[in-house]
Amino acid sequence: MKKNLKLHQWLMKWHFISGVIILPFVLILSVTGFIYLFKNTYESPQISDYRNLDVKNERLTFQEQWEIAGRNSSVKPHSVILSGKTDEATEFISGKFANVSHLFVNPYNGAITGEFIENESPMGEVRNMHGSLFLGVWGGRIIELVGCWLFVMLLTGIYIWWPVKKWSVFGFFIPRIKRGRRTFFRDIHAISGFWISILLVMILAGGLPWTEVFGNNFKKLQKITNTGYPATWDGQGLQSWPTKNAMSLDEMILVAKKYPLLGTVSLRFPKGKDGIFSVSNTYYKNLNAQKVIHFDQYSGRVLALHKWSDVGFLMRGRMWLMAFHQGQLGAWNFLLIACTASLLFIMSLAAIISYLLRKPKGKLQVPNVPSNFHPGKYIFLSIVILGLILPLFGLSVLLIALLSRLPLRKKQAKNS
Repeated sequence: MKKNLKLHQWLMKWHFISGVIILPFVLILSVTGFIYLFKNTYESPQISDYRNLDVKNERLTFQEQWEIAGRNSSVKPHSVILSGKTDEATEFISGKFANVSHLFVNPYNGAITGEFIENESPMGEVRNMHGSLFLGVWGGRIIELVGCWLFVMLLTGIYIWWPVKKWSVFGFFIPRIKRGRRTFFRDIHAISGFWISILLVMILAGGLPWTEVFGNNFKKLQKITNTGYPATWDGQGLQSWPTKNAMSLDEMILVAKKYPLLGTVSLRFPKGKDGIFSVSNTYYKNLNAQKVIHFDQYSGRVLALHKWSDVGFLMRGRMWLMAFHQGQLGAWNFLLIACTASLLFIMSLAAIISYLLRKPKGKLQVPNVPSNFHPGKYIFLSIVILGLILPLFGLSVLLIALLSRLPLRKKQAKNS
C-alpha cells in the first residue's frame, strides 16, 4: 500500500490532538479495567465466609428461608440461587445491575450469615470509576466519548504506523534501542498499539453496549431487526392461571431440578397472583448452554422454554463481546484482557513520555499539515459513517469543525 504523505501528516495531527485529550482517561480505564478483572478473586473470600457453614440439624424449608430473607432485606429478594450443596447458606438476590445485593441465610437455623452489596464493595467503586469517573450520567458520556475517540485513534494509528518506504523489523515490530529515548518510547507506543489493535477493537465493541447513546441506539437496532431476545425471554406477556393454592418454593425447586442446567442457576419468584416462576442459568464458558424456563406458579407447567439459539444474532454477539470485555470466557480470555490492559497502559504512557522528550519547552508542538491539503471525499465519507455509528464522536467532530471556523471568521471580519 502506497502512502499519501499529506494524508499521513493530517492524520498525525488529529491522532496527536485526540491523544492529548483522551490519553489521561485511557490510563484510568486501563488501570481500573485491569483491577476489575480480579473482582472474583478479591471478593470470593468474603462471600465464602457468608456462604460456607457447618451442617447441623434439619434444614428449614426454602419457603421458610424465603420469608426470613424477605424480613431481613431492605429490598425484597426476587431470586434464589440453586446450588444443590448442603454445606452452604442459601443465597437470595435482590436489585439489579450494579445495585445487586446477595443475602445469605443459614438453612439450619435461619440466621443471616451476611449480606454482600456489590455497589458498596471496593470493586464496586472501581467499576464506577471505570464506567463513569464517579460523575454519574455525564461521567458515563465522557467515557463513551473517550471510547469512540480511542477507536478512531486505533484506525489512524495503524495508518501512521504503516511504513512510508519499506518494511523493517526494527521500528515496526521491535523497538529501536540505540536511537535514543524519544525514538525508543515512540516505538514502544506504536508497536504495542499495533500488536493489541484487534483485541482493543473487540474490547471496545464489548464496552460500548453499556454506554448511554451507543448502547440505546444498539438496542433500538436489535428491536427493529428482531435480533435481540425473544419477546418472552424475560417472561413478559406470560402469566399463571390462578387456582386455589400456589406451589410452595420447595415444590417449585423440585420441578426446576428436573431441568439440569450448567453454571450458576437461579430461580426467579413470581410477582403477584398472575406472576410466574422463571429458572435461568449463567454459564460464560459456553453461552450456548444457557436457557431460561418459565413455569406456571400453580401447576408447575412449562409456559415457555428458550435456548440460547433462540436469541437473535446481534444479541448473541453483543453478550459474547461483553463477556469477553470482562474476561469471563475462561482463563485464556482473562489472560488476554489482562495483557491488553497492561499494554494499553504502557502504550499510552510511552506516547506521553515520547512527546515530552521531543516537545520544545513552553510549546505544544502540534504536527504541521500542508495548507493546500484537503482530506477528500472518501475520508469525509468515512468520518460521516463513523459519526453515525458513534454519535458522540460525530457530535464532537461537528463541534471541532465549528470551533475551527471561528478564528477564520474573526480574521475575515477584521479585514473587511
